[in-house]
Amino acid sequence: MYKSALLHIDMIERKNEIESQNPFLVEWDTPHQTVPFNRIQLAHFEPAIREGIRIHRQEIEQIVTNPNAPSFQNTTEAIEHSGRLLEKTYNVLENLLSAESNDELQAVAEKLSPDITAHFNDISLNELLFERTKTLYDKKEHLSLSQEQLKLLENSYISFVRHGANLSPNDKQLYRKLTEELSLLSLQYGQNILKETGNYQLHLIDAKEVEGIPEGALEAAALTAKSEEKEGWVFTLQAPSFMPFMKYQRNRELRHTMYIAYNTRCTKEGDYNNYPLVVSMVNLRREIAQLLGFKDYAEYVLQCRMAENEKAVFQLLDKLLEAYRPTAIEEVKAIQLLAQELDGLDPSDFCGWDLAYYANLLKERDFQLNDEQLRPYFPLQRVISGVFGLATRLYGITFKKSTDIPVYHADVEAFEVYDNDGTFLAVLYADFFPREGKRPGAWMTEYKGQWFEKKKTGNGIENYDSRPHISLVMNFTKPTEKKPALLTLGEVETFLHEFGHSLHGMFARSTYDSLSGTNVYWDFVELPSQFMENFATEKEFLATFAQHYETGETIPAELIDRVKKASNFNIAYACLRQLSFGLLDMAWYTQKEDFKGEAPAIRAFETAAMKSTSILPSTPEACMSVQFSHIFAGGYSAGYYSYKWAEVLDADAFSLFKEKGIFNTEVAHAFREHILSKGGTEHPMILYKRFRGKEPTIDALLRRNGIISNS
Repeated sequence: MYKSALLHIDMIERKNEIESQNPFLVEWDTPHQTVPFNRIQLAHFEPAIREGIRIHRQEIEQIVTNPNAPSFQNTTEAIEHSGRLLEKTYNVLENLLSAESNDELQAVAEKLSPDITAHFNDISLNELLFERTKTLYDKKEHLSLSQEQLKLLENSYISFVRHGANLSPNDKQLYRKLTEELSLLSLQYGQNILKETGNYQLHLIDAKEVEGIPEGALEAAALTAKSEEKEGWVFTLQAPSFMPFMKYQRNRELRHTMYIAYNTRCTKEGDYNNYPLVVSMVNLRREIAQLLGFKDYAEYVLQCRMAENEKAVFQLLDKLLEAYRPTAIEEVKAIQLLAQELDGLDPSDFCGWDLAYYANLLKERDFQLNDEQLRPYFPLQRVISGVFGLATRLYGITFKKSTDIPVYHADVEAFEVYDNDGTFLAVLYADFFPREGKRPGAWMTEYKGQWFEKKKTGNGIENYDSRPHISLVMNFTKPTEKKPALLTLGEVETFLHEFGHSLHGMFARSTYDSLSGTNVYWDFVELPSQFMENFATEKEFLATFAQHYETGETIPAELIDRVKKASNFNIAYACLRQLSFGLLDMAWYTQKEDFKGEAPAIRAFETAAMKSTSILPSTPEACMSVQFSHIFAGGYSAGYYSYKWAEVLDADAFSLFKEKGIFNTEVAHAFREHILSKGGTEHPMILYKRFRGKEPTIDALLRRNGIISNS
């Protein structure tokens, strides 16, 4: 008895010691309760997530055993507010896997993935929990709910059904098995691309081999070589290295080498081969959808999208293909003609690794413009000031850099964001440069969402407003020993794009986390981001910040004019490229039977899917599917069309700003009020029409791209 009591006391002391040492298990005392990255260690993740699962189970058990009849508050709202510790910990883990990963963190994620998936399956397949939700859903018209409450209840019910609540016991077990397997494969697929991208280097020593490559790109390559204790230059597959190499490398064989390295990632035998993962993931998603009663995975996804069905998606893609393909063909012919004139390259021999190089030469010839002319006017710190200043001018918000907020890497900057009335709005992390352990591309995510919640305090019940902690992640050209980070115009557009997502998150003002910010239909989420890209070529905006990093000279008006004139250069070919991705995505996810076959079959399938958009010959050994993170591991499965869908919206929306003035605060206020702050509280078309006064048409996009006349 005495020994047992001592053991019990010892266990309590050990538990208290673990909790006191694990930052996830205590209240954070950091500014705005931001993530204490400086105190988090690898060993903290697993116990915190397992504790989060345990507490979440208890919370769900309290809901299903509540003796009172189901109500919105004791069921729907209670589900919404449950699982905070698990969500808090997993958000950090998931975000670091993309922005600051390593083999050890990956191993922790792989170990926990099956248990996390199983836990959420336990909730979605909990019969008593679904029964309480269904009881409320069946009488929702009589519950006197607000629009937002009704939307939360509808989403909750639909989510249960879409995650197997109506399945038989045997099918529920099958659903568990399939989703757990898919979760693990998705994680592995993404990490394979990260590692393959990071592992490749092209090491050049001969100065003749780098002739024509801009000074800034060479300095960056020399810096990479120096860090590897090598002579000469090292080029990588990260965008700031790869893109200028393909644009300016005169040596066709070296362009070919780099192009093949990039486009054959995850195709080779070995640990990072994604071919078998593609087949498994496509088949798993189809099997899950059909288990739930849908004909294919695309039908399952589109049930909760603005497009609603496959027919609407294909109508949009086909309409754009018909409008843009003739122009795209002429664009490519002009590039091929220049290649023939300059270097005797026959059009029949023109390949993918030639396109960026000769397109850049054509742009220089026709518009006297290239990226290197613009770079000096886009030092990163000035671009930050310009983009933040645009938000200040439109919405009145301000940004204050903070050195007190912990960050996960020395490159990361943290900002406190304040609203136009001076109240605290959000935390914004900005992570600009590529590095080992960070995946390619650019994205916005969050460490904490926004919601309102009634909390007990010493003064009674207070309405707690959880303000969001947003992360803006990119892979821009790094500073060198001689120059600051100088961006291309394309990188400025990327900044604006991701910043648009960030505004969507920061302006969120919803009662419920699952309805706030970017928690909207997937084909609506790109509207705020693509809308912001429109400012990149506007003279009035560029004049506010674009100054030469050495002389301080404001970007000349005639240079901006050339930028504007060149803004539609190769626009049709770029559209076809996006359409090819959308068609490939839909081809994979409209499969109704198991896909069978290995690498050759996958490449043949891919070629057939993208045939209508192809102008240049395909590269036999290349494969898009094995490195198409968006649709296999990034949430865009059967949803890549969303970029073009949202582009129709953004062109239509920005046309109102063009009509009223690009800095018009009344229009900006309406955009914030009806779009940015509403999240997913109402159907997106209702929100859009409330802002614009009408449904969008494709015409504004065609006019902006010069496909049809502005007259």
